[in-house]
Amino acid sequence: MKPELSVVIPVYNEESGLAKLFARLYPALDALGIAYEVIYVNDGSRDKSAAMLADQYRARPDVTRVVLFNGNYGQHMAILAGFEATRGDIVVTLDADLQNPPEEIGNLVAKMREGYDYVGSIRRQRQDSAWRTWASKAMNHLREKITRIKMTDQGNMLRAYGRNVIDLVNQCSEVNTFVPALAYTFARKPTEIIVEHEERSAGESKYSLYSLIRLNFDLVTGFSLVPLQFFSLLGIGLSFASAALFILMVIRRFILGAEVQGVFTLFAITFFLIGVILFGIGLLGEYIGRIYLQVRARPRYVVQAILEQSSGEDKQSS
Repeated sequence: MKPELSVVIPVYNEESGLAKLFARLYPALDALGIAYEVIYVNDGSRDKSAAMLADQYRARPDVTRVVLFNGNYGQHMAILAGFEATRGDIVVTLDADLQNPPEEIGNLVAKMREGYDYVGSIRRQRQDSAWRTWASKAMNHLREKITRIKMTDQGNMLRAYGRNVIDLVNQCSEVNTFVPALAYTFARKPTEIIVEHEERSAGESKYSLYSLIRLNFDLVTGFSLVPLQFFSLLGIGLSFASAALFILMVIRRFILGAEVQGVFTLFAITFFLIGVILFGIGLLGEYIGRIYLQVRARPRYVVQAILEQSSGEDKQSS
Protein backbone atom coordinates (compact mmCIF):
# COMPACT_ATOMS: atom_id res chain seq x y z
CA MET A 1 0.00 0.00 0.00
CA LYS A 2 1.29 3.42 -0.92
CA PRO A 3 1.79 5.43 2.28
CA GLU A 4 0.15 8.80 2.72
CA LEU A 5 2.93 9.99 5.02
CA SER A 6 6.70 9.58 4.76
CA VAL A 7 8.94 10.59 7.66
CA VAL A 8 12.61 11.19 6.81
CA ILE A 9 15.12 11.08 9.68
CA PRO A 10 18.87 11.65 9.14
CA VAL A 11 20.99 9.82 11.69
CA TYR A 12 24.59 10.49 12.64
CA ASN A 13 26.07 8.97 15.81
CA GLU A 14 22.75 8.89 17.68
CA GLU A 15 23.00 5.49 19.39
CA SER A 16 22.33 6.99 22.83
CA GLY A 17 18.96 8.40 21.80
CA LEU A 18 17.60 6.07 19.13
CA ALA A 19 15.76 3.76 21.55
CA LYS A 20 13.84 6.73 22.95
CA LEU A 21 13.09 7.91 19.42
CA PHE A 22 11.68 4.52 18.43
CA ALA A 23 9.59 4.36 21.61
CA ARG A 24 7.89 7.70 20.90
CA LEU A 25 7.84 7.88 17.10
CA TYR A 26 5.91 4.75 16.16
CA PRO A 27 3.08 5.19 18.71
CA ALA A 28 2.70 8.80 17.55
CA LEU A 29 2.44 7.73 13.91
CA ASP A 30 0.17 4.76 14.65
CA ALA A 31 -2.21 7.15 16.44
CA LEU A 32 -2.68 9.13 13.21
CA GLY A 33 -4.57 6.21 11.67
CA ILE A 34 -3.00 6.62 8.22
CA ALA A 35 -0.58 4.59 6.12
CA TYR A 36 2.98 5.77 6.75
CA GLU A 37 6.62 4.89 6.31
CA VAL A 38 9.71 5.92 8.25
CA ILE A 39 12.93 6.36 6.30
CA TYR A 40 16.14 6.54 8.30
CA VAL A 41 19.29 7.70 6.52
CA ASN A 42 22.45 6.67 8.33
CA ASP A 43 25.00 9.35 7.48
CA GLY A 44 28.16 7.31 8.05
CA SER A 45 27.71 6.91 11.80
CA ARG A 46 30.78 5.60 13.61
CA ASP A 47 28.87 4.24 16.61
CA LYS A 48 26.20 1.53 16.79
CA SER A 49 23.52 3.62 15.08
CA ALA A 50 23.52 1.53 11.88
CA ALA A 51 23.09 -1.71 13.82
CA MET A 52 20.25 -0.23 15.87
CA LEU A 53 18.51 0.97 12.71
CA ALA A 54 18.84 -2.50 11.20
CA ASP A 55 17.31 -4.00 14.35
CA GLN A 56 14.42 -1.56 14.17
CA TYR A 57 13.89 -2.43 10.53
CA ARG A 58 13.61 -6.10 11.47
CA ALA A 59 11.16 -5.19 14.25
CA ARG A 60 8.88 -3.08 12.01
CA PRO A 61 9.71 -4.00 8.40
CA ASP A 62 6.23 -3.05 7.22
CA VAL A 63 6.76 0.66 7.86
CA THR A 64 10.54 1.03 8.22
CA ARG A 65 13.19 1.60 5.56
CA VAL A 66 16.87 2.28 6.15
CA VAL A 67 19.29 3.98 3.74
CA LEU A 68 22.94 3.40 4.65
CA PHE A 69 25.62 5.78 3.35
CA ASN A 70 29.19 4.57 2.89
CA GLY A 71 30.49 7.74 4.57
CA ASN A 72 29.52 11.04 6.13
CA TYR A 73 28.02 13.49 3.62
CA GLY A 74 26.14 15.86 5.90
CA GLN A 75 22.61 16.27 7.19
CA HIS A 76 21.18 17.91 4.10
CA MET A 77 22.58 15.28 1.73
CA ALA A 78 21.01 12.65 4.00
CA ILE A 79 17.65 14.42 3.76
CA LEU A 80 17.92 14.58 -0.04
CA ALA A 81 18.64 10.85 -0.16
CA GLY A 82 15.60 10.29 2.03
CA PHE A 83 13.47 12.42 -0.30
CA GLU A 84 14.45 10.24 -3.25
CA ALA A 85 13.30 7.15 -1.34
CA THR A 86 9.94 8.55 -0.22
CA ARG A 87 6.61 7.41 -1.62
CA GLY A 88 4.13 9.38 0.49
CA ASP A 89 2.06 12.37 -0.58
CA ILE A 90 3.21 14.21 2.54
CA VAL A 91 6.87 14.13 3.57
CA VAL A 92 7.99 15.23 7.04
CA THR A 93 11.61 15.71 8.09
CA LEU A 94 12.53 15.06 11.72
CA ASP A 95 15.82 15.15 13.62
CA ALA A 96 16.78 12.05 15.56
CA ASP A 97 17.63 13.91 18.78
CA LEU A 98 13.98 14.32 19.90
CA GLN A 99 14.30 18.08 20.28
CA ASN A 100 11.25 18.18 18.05
CA PRO A 101 8.61 15.89 19.60
CA PRO A 102 7.32 13.24 17.16
CA GLU A 103 3.86 13.96 18.50
CA GLU A 104 3.95 17.25 16.57
CA ILE A 105 3.92 15.40 13.22
CA GLY A 106 0.14 15.12 13.39
CA ASN A 107 -0.18 18.91 13.57
CA LEU A 108 1.91 19.32 10.42
CA VAL A 109 -0.15 16.70 8.58
CA ALA A 110 -3.38 18.44 9.61
CA LYS A 111 -2.05 21.75 8.31
CA MET A 112 -1.00 20.18 5.01
CA ARG A 113 -4.54 18.86 4.56
CA GLU A 114 -5.79 22.45 4.60
CA GLY A 115 -4.27 22.87 1.14
CA TYR A 116 -0.70 23.96 1.90
CA ASP A 117 2.26 22.32 0.16
CA TYR A 118 4.97 23.47 2.58
CA VAL A 119 4.59 23.75 6.35
CA GLY A 120 7.49 25.11 8.34
CA SER A 121 7.64 25.18 12.11
CA ILE A 122 8.56 27.73 14.75
CA ARG A 123 9.87 26.56 18.09
CA ARG A 124 7.66 27.91 20.86
CA GLN A 125 10.48 28.07 23.39
CA ARG A 126 13.94 27.08 22.23
CA GLN A 127 15.92 24.81 24.50
CA ASP A 128 19.29 25.81 23.05
CA SER A 129 22.11 27.86 24.55
CA ALA A 130 21.74 31.65 24.59
CA TRP A 131 24.53 32.26 22.06
CA ARG A 132 23.07 29.75 19.60
CA THR A 133 19.59 31.25 19.91
CA TRP A 134 20.94 34.75 19.36
CA ALA A 135 23.15 33.69 16.43
CA SER A 136 20.22 31.87 14.81
CA LYS A 137 17.94 34.90 15.06
CA ALA A 138 20.64 37.16 13.63
CA MET A 139 21.23 34.83 10.68
CA ASN A 140 17.47 34.48 10.11
CA HIS A 141 17.19 38.25 9.78
CA LEU A 142 20.24 38.53 7.50
CA ARG A 143 19.16 35.61 5.35
CA GLU A 144 15.66 37.01 4.78
CA LYS A 145 17.08 40.36 3.73
CA ILE A 146 19.46 38.74 1.26
CA THR A 147 17.47 35.84 -0.18
CA ARG A 148 13.85 36.98 0.33
CA ILE A 149 13.12 33.48 1.64
CA LYS A 150 10.76 33.81 4.61
CA MET A 151 11.48 31.22 7.28
CA THR A 152 10.95 32.42 10.82
CA ASP A 153 12.99 29.58 12.32
CA GLN A 154 15.42 28.29 9.70
CA GLY A 155 17.27 26.00 12.12
CA ASN A 156 14.22 23.85 12.86
CA MET A 157 14.14 20.77 10.64
CA LEU A 158 10.63 19.65 11.60
CA ARG A 159 8.87 20.54 8.35
CA ALA A 160 6.29 19.05 6.01
CA TYR A 161 6.42 19.05 2.21
CA GLY A 162 3.88 18.18 -0.46
CA ARG A 163 4.58 15.63 -3.16
CA ASN A 164 4.82 18.37 -5.80
CA VAL A 165 7.61 20.07 -3.86
CA ILE A 166 9.50 16.83 -3.22
CA ASP A 167 9.38 15.87 -6.91
CA LEU A 168 10.90 19.23 -7.88
CA VAL A 169 13.60 18.99 -5.20
CA ASN A 170 14.49 15.51 -6.47
CA GLN A 171 15.13 16.97 -9.92
CA CYS A 172 17.82 19.27 -8.56
CA SER A 173 21.47 18.22 -8.57
CA GLU A 174 23.01 20.91 -6.37
CA VAL A 175 26.07 19.83 -4.42
CA ASN A 176 25.71 22.47 -1.72
CA THR A 177 22.23 23.47 -0.68
CA PHE A 178 19.92 24.21 2.24
CA VAL A 179 16.94 21.88 1.88
CA PRO A 180 14.19 23.95 3.58
CA ALA A 181 15.11 27.01 1.51
CA LEU A 182 15.31 24.99 -1.70
CA ALA A 183 11.87 23.50 -1.06
CA TYR A 184 10.47 26.92 -0.16
CA THR A 185 11.40 28.25 -3.61
CA PHE A 186 9.21 25.54 -5.20
CA ALA A 187 6.22 25.83 -2.86
CA ARG A 188 3.04 27.40 -4.19
CA LYS A 189 1.35 27.86 -0.82
CA PRO A 190 3.75 27.81 2.15
CA THR A 191 2.88 28.46 5.79
CA GLU A 192 4.26 27.96 9.30
CA ILE A 193 2.96 26.65 12.62
CA ILE A 194 4.25 26.81 16.18
CA VAL A 195 5.57 23.57 17.69
CA GLU A 196 7.05 22.51 21.00
CA HIS A 197 10.79 22.16 21.50
CA GLU A 198 12.58 19.94 23.98
CA GLU A 199 16.12 19.41 25.16
CA ARG A 200 18.17 16.74 23.46
CA SER A 201 17.26 13.31 24.81
CA ALA A 202 20.92 12.25 24.73
CA GLY A 203 24.24 13.09 23.13
CA GLU A 204 25.49 16.43 21.88
CA SER A 205 24.70 18.65 18.93
CA LYS A 206 26.54 17.67 15.76
CA TYR A 207 26.71 21.30 14.63
CA SER A 208 29.77 23.24 15.72
CA LEU A 209 30.09 27.00 15.25
CA TYR A 210 32.13 26.33 12.09
CA SER A 211 29.43 24.00 10.74
CA LEU A 212 26.75 26.61 11.33
CA ILE A 213 28.82 29.24 9.53
CA ARG A 214 29.37 26.90 6.58
CA LEU A 215 25.67 26.07 6.47
CA ASN A 216 24.74 29.73 6.34
CA PHE A 217 27.27 30.31 3.56
CA ASP A 218 25.48 27.56 1.62
CA LEU A 219 22.17 29.23 2.32
CA VAL A 220 23.24 32.75 1.32
CA THR A 221 25.41 31.94 -1.70
CA GLY A 222 23.12 29.18 -2.95
CA PHE A 223 20.04 31.37 -3.24
CA SER A 224 21.21 34.92 -3.91
CA LEU A 225 23.75 37.06 -5.77
CA VAL A 226 23.19 39.96 -3.38
CA PRO A 227 26.59 39.54 -1.61
CA LEU A 228 28.44 39.86 -4.91
CA GLN A 229 26.28 42.77 -5.99
CA PHE A 230 26.86 44.47 -2.64
CA PHE A 231 30.62 44.26 -3.06
CA SER A 232 30.33 45.58 -6.60
CA LEU A 233 28.48 48.63 -5.30
CA LEU A 234 30.91 48.92 -2.38
CA GLY A 235 33.82 48.86 -4.80
CA ILE A 236 32.26 51.63 -6.87
CA GLY A 237 31.63 53.69 -3.74
CA LEU A 238 35.17 53.22 -2.44
CA SER A 239 36.57 54.16 -5.85
CA PHE A 240 34.70 57.47 -5.80
CA ALA A 241 35.71 58.05 -2.17
CA SER A 242 39.37 57.32 -3.00
CA ALA A 243 39.25 59.70 -5.97
CA ALA A 244 37.74 62.42 -3.79
CA LEU A 245 40.39 61.85 -1.11
CA PHE A 246 43.15 62.05 -3.75
CA ILE A 247 41.79 65.35 -5.09
CA LEU A 248 41.54 66.70 -1.53
CA MET A 249 45.15 65.75 -0.77
CA VAL A 250 46.37 67.37 -4.00
CA ILE A 251 44.57 70.61 -3.11
CA ARG A 252 46.02 70.56 0.41
CA ARG A 253 49.46 69.94 -1.07
CA PHE A 254 49.26 73.09 -3.18
CA ILE A 255 47.69 75.20 -0.43
CA LEU A 256 49.51 74.04 2.72
CA GLY A 257 52.62 72.43 1.28
CA ALA A 258 54.10 69.06 2.25
CA GLU A 259 52.52 67.40 5.33
CA VAL A 260 53.31 64.30 7.35
CA GLN A 261 50.68 64.55 10.06
CA GLY A 262 48.17 62.42 8.13
CA VAL A 263 50.44 59.40 7.70
CA PHE A 264 48.71 57.27 10.35
CA THR A 265 45.29 58.18 8.99
CA LEU A 266 46.39 57.02 5.56
CA PHE A 267 47.67 53.77 7.07
CA ALA A 268 44.31 53.20 8.77
CA ILE A 269 42.42 53.84 5.54
CA THR A 270 44.80 51.55 3.64
CA PHE A 271 44.38 48.69 6.11
CA PHE A 272 40.60 49.11 6.00
CA LEU A 273 40.57 48.95 2.21
CA ILE A 274 42.85 45.90 2.22
CA GLY A 275 40.50 44.17 4.67
CA VAL A 276 37.51 44.92 2.46
CA ILE A 277 39.35 43.62 -0.60
CA LEU A 278 40.39 40.39 1.12
CA PHE A 279 36.86 39.79 2.40
CA GLY A 280 35.49 40.38 -1.09
CA ILE A 281 38.02 37.94 -2.57
CA GLY A 282 37.00 35.36 0.04
CA LEU A 283 33.32 35.83 -0.81
CA LEU A 284 34.08 35.47 -4.51
CA GLY A 285 36.02 32.33 -3.66
CA GLU A 286 32.92 30.87 -1.99
CA TYR A 287 30.94 31.22 -5.21
CA ILE A 288 33.80 29.92 -7.35
CA GLY A 289 34.32 26.99 -5.00
CA ARG A 290 30.68 26.00 -5.34
CA ILE A 291 30.95 26.23 -9.12
CA TYR A 292 34.04 24.00 -8.97
CA LEU A 293 32.26 21.38 -6.87
CA GLN A 294 29.25 21.45 -9.17
CA VAL A 295 31.10 21.11 -12.49
CA ARG A 296 33.06 18.09 -11.24
CA ALA A 297 29.72 16.27 -11.30
CA ARG A 298 30.73 13.77 -8.62
CA PRO A 299 27.96 11.89 -6.76
CA ARG A 300 26.55 13.94 -3.90
CA TYR A 301 26.49 10.81 -1.76
CA VAL A 302 27.02 7.08 -2.13
CA VAL A 303 24.41 4.64 -0.85
CA GLN A 304 25.97 1.46 0.50
CA ALA A 305 22.72 -0.43 1.12
CA ILE A 306 18.97 0.01 1.50
CA LEU A 307 16.96 -2.09 3.92
CA GLU A 308 13.36 -2.36 2.76
CA GLN A 309 10.66 -4.87 2.02
CA SER A 310 10.10 -5.84 -1.59
CA SER A 311 7.68 -8.58 -2.57
CA GLY A 312 7.80 -10.01 0.91
CA GLU A 313 11.58 -10.13 1.04
CA ASP A 314 14.30 -7.81 2.29
CA LYS A 315 15.96 -5.84 -0.44
CA GLN A 316 19.55 -4.67 -0.26
CA SER A 317 21.23 -2.55 -2.89
CA SER A 318 24.61 -0.91 -3.13
